[in-house]
Amino acid sequence: MQTEITKILGIEIPIFAFSHCRDVVAAVTKAGGMGSLGAAWMTPEELEMSIEWIEQRVDGRPFSVDLVFPGTGGEDVEKTPAEYRKMIPQSHLDFVKHMLDDAGIADLSEKDRDEYLAESAQKMSMTNKKSREQLEVVLSKKSVNLVVGALGVTPDWVVKEAHSKGLKVGALVGSGRHAAKQREAGVDVLVAQGTEAGGSVGNIASMVLWPQVVEAAAGTPVLAAGGISRGSQILAALALGCQGVWLGSLWLGTAESDLSIEMRERLFAAASEDARIAKVMTGKQGRMLYTKYIENWQKPDAPQPLQWPMQSILNGYPYKRAERGRNLDYWTYAVGQVVGDMHEHTTVKGEIERMLNEYVEALEKLQGVTAY
Repeated sequence: MQTEITKILGIEIPIFAFSHCRDVVAAVTKAGGMGSLGAAWMTPEELEMSIEWIEQRVDGRPFSVDLVFPGTGGEDVEKTPAEYRKMIPQSHLDFVKHMLDDAGIADLSEKDRDEYLAESAQKMSMTNKKSREQLEVVLSKKSVNLVVGALGVTPDWVVKEAHSKGLKVGALVGSGRHAAKQREAGVDVLVAQGTEAGGSVGNIASMVLWPQVVEAAAGTPVLAAGGISRGSQILAALALGCQGVWLGSLWLGTAESDLSIEMRERLFAAASEDARIAKVMTGKQGRMLYTKYIENWQKPDAPQPLQWPMQSILNGYPYKRAERGRNLDYWTYAVGQVVGDMHEHTTVKGEIERMLNEYVEALEKLQGVTAY
């Protein structure tokens, strides 16, 4: 399964794994693929510790880091985490408070609530200053050879600094138009993410999107993302011109995942239809597990979700309440439609072996119906 991108990045199989969990990143990397550490919310210190932890476990194999680059706006117009926190209306806090009160979930003390909101503001406020500090950490590590931007057109300074250190730059895209802009920005790898994926998504389904992005990429390698959990889907992605696959949701049910057992069980019980699009988590369109928390936000009398990053900051409060009350009806998790294929606890190695075997079976079946 060697493709151009596996040769460029020095990996054995074209399976890329996005995860916030460093154990998953290390396990996929050791299995011959490339783990990508979702690090947007990490402090530079946390990021450095996580990279060093992974380095100690992957035997010199390369891996990647996924960050959020807010854009090229001047830092003088950016707000501090405290300023973003102050932009959250009291009415939105009251809405969430009353929702969880009505559900019988114990409230936090005012002190704890304010501390969690302040902590959430520190992590969720993506500024150019923070991005530069994170990128400096990444560029100082020889084991990382790819940095991926998860939001908007990759800024020029990111591409230049990464290339100066020999790193490739990747970017997630949701349309052919986005792909063309990223290619013009100098990005080396495009991740074409269909609307079936978890987290922030666009509106175009994978089977339509992937060939459109391949066409717009004009030779830039493309990875397929969104709705992939089977070997036959990997074969389909390669047949449509992609050079690898980018998976996120599938790893949530593995032993290496840091997701709680309770939330994993929720995912195992869910159908594909239960992974729905809403703006509740971040203020941007995303796909997540449908729960009573999402349902309440979508009622006619509910307030509109705040813009990013204020909605993400706000959610630090109900998340902690639901976590303490162990009531996952009033929380959610970003997950794609492949949740309907996730039924039991697995391992990273087991999932990769299964998909590779399914790939071979699908290829043999295809060859059996191909006329020469």
